[in-house]
Amino acid sequence: MHITDLLRPGCVSLHQQVDSMQEAIHRLVGLMEAGGNLTDPAAFEADVQARESLGGTCMGGGLAIPHAKSAAVSAPGLAVLTLDPPLACTTPDGIPVRMFFLIAAPAEANDLHVKVLAELATLLLDKEFCAKLEKAGTPREFCGLIAGQEQEPAPAPEEPPVRKPEHWRFVAVTACPTGLAHTYLAAEALQKAAQERGVSLKVETNGAVGVDQPLTTEDIAGADCIIVAADRAVSTARFVGKRLVSVSAQEAIRDAGAVLDRAAESNVPIYRGGDGFRANDWKELGREAYRHLMSGISHMLPFVVGGGVLIALALLFAQLGVPDSFTSMMDTVGRAAFVLMYPVLAAFIAYSISDLPAFMPGLMGGYLAQLGTTIAPKDSWVSSGFWGALVAGFAAGLLVRLLNWAGKRLLPALEPVRTGLLTPALSLLGVGTLMVLVVNPPLGDFNMWLCALLDGMQGDSRLVMGAVLGALMATDYGGPINKAAYLTGTLALVNDQYDIMAAVMIGGMVPPIAVGLACLLFPDRFTRAEQRTAPQNLLMGASFVTEGALSFALRDPLRVGPSCMLGSGLAGFLAILLRCGCPAPHGGLFLIAVIQNPLGFLLALAAGSFLAAAMIGMLKKPLQS
Repeated sequence: MHITDLLRPGCVSLHQQVDSMQEAIHRLVGLMEAGGNLTDPAAFEADVQARESLGGTCMGGGLAIPHAKSAAVSAPGLAVLTLDPPLACTTPDGIPVRMFFLIAAPAEANDLHVKVLAELATLLLDKEFCAKLEKAGTPREFCGLIAGQEQEPAPAPEEPPVRKPEHWRFVAVTACPTGLAHTYLAAEALQKAAQERGVSLKVETNGAVGVDQPLTTEDIAGADCIIVAADRAVSTARFVGKRLVSVSAQEAIRDAGAVLDRAAESNVPIYRGGDGFRANDWKELGREAYRHLMSGISHMLPFVVGGGVLIALALLFAQLGVPDSFTSMMDTVGRAAFVLMYPVLAAFIAYSISDLPAFMPGLMGGYLAQLGTTIAPKDSWVSSGFWGALVAGFAAGLLVRLLNWAGKRLLPALEPVRTGLLTPALSLLGVGTLMVLVVNPPLGDFNMWLCALLDGMQGDSRLVMGAVLGALMATDYGGPINKAAYLTGTLALVNDQYDIMAAVMIGGMVPPIAVGLACLLFPDRFTRAEQRTAPQNLLMGASFVTEGALSFALRDPLRVGPSCMLGSGLAGFLAILLRCGCPAPHGGLFLIAVIQNPLGFLLALAAGSFLAAAMIGMLKKPLQS
């Protein structure tokens, strides 16, 4: 652990004046909060003061190193305050304090603060070097002096023997937007590849039911490299100072061996903290933007699914003669969930980009998108919907990041005012102005045009749309294209376009049912292990979990992929032709009681599934015994 791993120029304030140790600590905590290391500055300051009451942290020689382990610390960090004039206080040698280093360590960080204390003590033994630090004119110069001192060559111990690849140890985190199949398929693929290479691997899954097999501090500290295989934002502050490989969950599923081989290379960069938009290449930038988007969508989907199911149940209960008051209540609650989906989407995109300070402006931007607020009279407002919320989320996150960056450089002495007042007010004003004047007017018109277009698409054009959406659902089995098609269905559902949602859902159900049927109808084309997955895939298809077919498609993409796309396209075409409608965004056959024309839906599903299964059976060659 090096000091430069934890210290950034934004957390350094030079040549300040304070009247007491308490004021100095308060200033340091403000710097640490500005660096994004704290979740509760007041709680952390109380922990630092409590540690101070157990025994002074003045080290002598004009130095003080207050420190604390605290649950209010999200990521380890350092803050520095130099004083002019020095602070007269009780010190071991009677020399006033000229320089403070504050160490913030997470509660679960074990002896991290002890290691940092040791590093600092060793570094600051050089009095000439301390004098140079005190004379530094800028925070960047201060950090540069420390970096230069740490990089000076010292008598090096004997280099440890180079470890063979089979002795590497890895830990990994997997996650996907819905927390379902991709999360666990990526974990399984990585574990299998690790077994083949004879290396030890522990995988933490961030699934829909929560975090399973969480990585401990000891796991992370002992690992040679961290693998993050995720399609949405996950907690990475705990990996600061470790070598880290970041890939998508799909990439880990597709070629887990290559991911592990990449992690074993000696040139893997050390993770220095921060999150999205920190990269220098377009590929990494696009991956980060996609993760921020998926973070918002993963939080939005429960509102869409829950609201849709309640609306569907309200329709079913109304058909069964349940009292209107109860069905009306369920319908109202379901539609209220739909109203919240856009604010939640924008809020969590912004939160993913710039953490808690961006949540409020993101939420408000999404709310303004939902309302369609403009400077025109209220009765002419048109919601900018999903696209407006998308813009609001990214705009709020980036604006807060810009305000934090500017504030650290222009207003370092006003950190509490900036974080508690200026950033919330300016970010809300900026996002609100953007939505009201720039985003909502054109995107509201676009939504009106799109709704009119969908309403006007009848006959052949609507049939083609059903076929295309069905085929897209079978393109990458839960990947970006599949998610885009599903999102089209949910947006249509919000506008009561139930037939489009039916085409999307049935298109996603066909692939796993098709591979399950193919295993049963053409057993000589599949291994025994593949045949044993047939019941599981049939159930996943019936439940609308498209990812069930993913392993088959990865093993034989040229035969399974086109077959499933053709079958799903036929199913989507027939769903529109037979006037099927699905009033909920998830559930598969478990929603059959509320699906419009259920017999037609079952017929379309059977036709698409058997076509895809037959094509798979014809294209695959029998296995040699």
